[in-house]
Amino acid sequence: MSDALLIGISARIYHPIAPVIDLGGIFNKTLHYLEQSVAHWVLQPHVLALMIPPVEREGLLQPGQVSLADYAERLDGLVLQGGTDIAPESYGETPLAPDWAGDRVRDRYEIGLFEAFVAQGKPVIGICRGCQLINVALGGTLYQDIPTQLPSAIAHRDDERYDHQFHEVSLVPGSRLAALYPSITHAEINSIHHQGIKALAVELDVEALAVPDGLIEAVRWRGPSYLFGMQWHPEFMAQRQFHPNQLDGGPILAEFLDAARARRR
Repeated sequence: MSDALLIGISARIYHPIAPVIDLGGIFNKTLHYLEQSVAHWVLQPHVLALMIPPVEREGLLQPGQVSLADYAERLDGLVLQGGTDIAPESYGETPLAPDWAGDRVRDRYEIGLFEAFVAQGKPVIGICRGCQLINVALGGTLYQDIPTQLPSAIAHRDDERYDHQFHEVSLVPGSRLAALYPSITHAEINSIHHQGIKALAVELDVEALAVPDGLIEAVRWRGPSYLFGMQWHPEFMAQRQFHPNQLDGGPILAEFLDAARARRR
């Protein structure tokens, strides 16, 4: 498939810490990994998915030897996958609790990836943490913990239910997201996060809101290239029907891939 689109996916990072490190073996090492459901969601006929490994100062390679811009130049698009919290330091705050310290290493890596792909005019899509990362990279801030800082909000995460936790979302009329679903104004989406967008970056438009608390659920850049973030996980909903009114992520993926094909041409 020499004509296949090449879509890069940011890596999750496992840092060896207790108690998992006590298992020994591979758990003593820093791991870069890709969640299978994300890869399978992206993979289509004539579409290949590749994980982009971070380059950090403590590794064998130095950032000056391998550039994230090289990936942006050769790949057709970027998916920022979900995962651990964004560090409050990445948006000018300090953690309100030790458990909310986040992963500053991953933040630096993904913001660098984001900036490289945007500079090349390549499409970028963010899932959950990826949506938050887009907002932070463009100057926005986050709620470090929704239940604490926004106690009137609905439950956006339930550790026991995990990807079975759903709530209603409203698509903003007139938005490009709403145009993808012409017969839908409200739908159900999964919700697996305790952070969320607080101050919206000035270059972003809101395209979906949680019902009834109004928390931002999807954003889009007003800039010249494709840049979209959603707080939910379409890759989990693609595997099975959890809710009769769940939002089909197919149109969103198709729009992203169409943007990648257009950019290649």
